[in-house]
Amino acid sequence: MRSSFRRLWPTVVVVVAALAAWQLWRHFNDSDGPAHIASGNGRIEATEIDIATKAPGRVAAILVDEGDFVNAGQVLARMDTQALQAQLREARAGLARAHIGVEIAHSLIAQRDAELAAASALIAQREAERRAAQARFTRTENLAARDAISQQTLDDDRARLEGARAAVAAARAQRAAAQATLGTARAQVVSAEAEVEAVSATIERIATDIADGELESPRDGRVQYLVAQPGEVLAAGGVALNLVDLTDVYMTFFLPTEQAGRVALGAEVRLVLDALPQHVMPARATFVADVAQFTPKTVETAEERQKLMFRIKARIDPALLRKHLRQVKTGVPGMAYVRLDPDIAWPEELAVTLQP
Repeated sequence: MRSSFRRLWPTVVVVVAALAAWQLWRHFNDSDGPAHIASGNGRIEATEIDIATKAPGRVAAILVDEGDFVNAGQVLARMDTQALQAQLREARAGLARAHIGVEIAHSLIAQRDAELAAASALIAQREAERRAAQARFTRTENLAARDAISQQTLDDDRARLEGARAAVAAARAQRAAAQATLGTARAQVVSAEAEVEAVSATIERIATDIADGELESPRDGRVQYLVAQPGEVLAAGGVALNLVDLTDVYMTFFLPTEQAGRVALGAEVRLVLDALPQHVMPARATFVADVAQFTPKTVETAEERQKLMFRIKARIDPALLRKHLRQVKTGVPGMAYVRLDPDIAWPEELAVTLQP
């Protein structure tokens, strides 16, 4: 008899728990139940996140399995980035060439500065020679007026003066050319530095693409299922795996018009799951639909309007979820109870047994 009792004991516990849950549901759904408590059937749900690729590529490795708990920032999968690594090496080589181009452009500026300084010095020299030729010609001209020197000497000094003037003009033209080449050299420096910036930006972009090849978890959660396997090629935005955020868990249920209209955002909700009928967990109403989810064929009469059903979302306290993270299961059905009048206390049957 003891052996038989041991075999039957789990069955007895399940039956008793089911009866307790049924009695609780009957208590709050019977017409004689509290008028300030509304209830509805629901199912535990959680925010799902698709871990997808930013760019097309081949899956190199999947680092997690279905059901694994993961942390925010943890690498879940890696994409093949060999082509990007080659592009990165090429861009870095281009950056080295660009830096050499900047150095060459700066050296050209120094050379052009020297040429401009030489042209300026040459102008000063030619100006001195012109002034000397001008003075000599003036003296020769005075002497020639008194017939003190020959006409040939006057003509020679006049030619020297004209030559000196031409040399000054040539030196000034040479300086102008040196100034122009200096401006070109400075423009080359700007162009070379811009090339460095462009190649640096290319390196940053490629490095970002390589980093995006490591698919990280955006938050704490659990891997729900794997979509891709190593070796598969995914398009841009291709999903590699699906993640469930276990810190954003809620139950969705439906209430008729009269009750839904009395549910305020933030209203207290009590959840009783079929799998844990002995426990009552707290939640808050975070969403009340403004449009009926399903309706009768016509809503022309007041009686028919009462049949309109509105979706309510009750979010479980994240602190409570973190405390029982590994026990959180999505898809579990249960009952949601809403207190329509905040001034009336909860009945003893719905006292919270699971505290954050």
